[in-house]
Amino acid sequence: MDTGQRIAHALKYEGWWRVADGAAARIARLQWPSDVVEERAFLVPVPLAASRQRQRGYNQSECLARALAPRWKVPVRVDLLVRSRSTETQTRLTPDERVRNVHGAFAVAPAAGPQLRGAHVMLVDDVVTTAATLNACAAVLHEAGARIISYVTFGRAPAIGDRI
Repeated sequence: MDTGQRIAHALKYEGWWRVADGAAARIARLQWPSDVVEERAFLVPVPLAASRQRQRGYNQSECLARALAPRWKVPVRVDLLVRSRSTETQTRLTPDERVRNVHGAFAVAPAAGPQLRGAHVMLVDDVVTTAATLNACAAVLHEAGARIISYVTFGRAPAIGDRI
């Protein structure tokens, strides 16, 4: 495991939520097109299932978003996107199984529509593998009126079938 993988693993599975600040500092150094910087309305972390959040004590994606917010001067909105059902962990699933696993697992909060209409949303997750989770979130945000959804992650994990 390289350093980035160890940091992502510690953040997600070992209770090291404070590493989110250093990870966000790295993310904040990335160059974005000027229109993205000017348009981004808010950071929306991928929500966890309530049982998983109780187990961990925090949402690692929310930790990253909260650490990014002051660096980018963009508010975090945890009230727009909700997890509508629990899913099994994606770690051992194939790409097709991941898509099926998260299908219908996210919804937009009923009062969120007017705030999303025409907005550029920065969707935040800790790690992307196949983007099934991010794509499922983006689909409901777009359906609710978000004009643009950009993805922000700390890491990228190899997917089953990736060539080394």
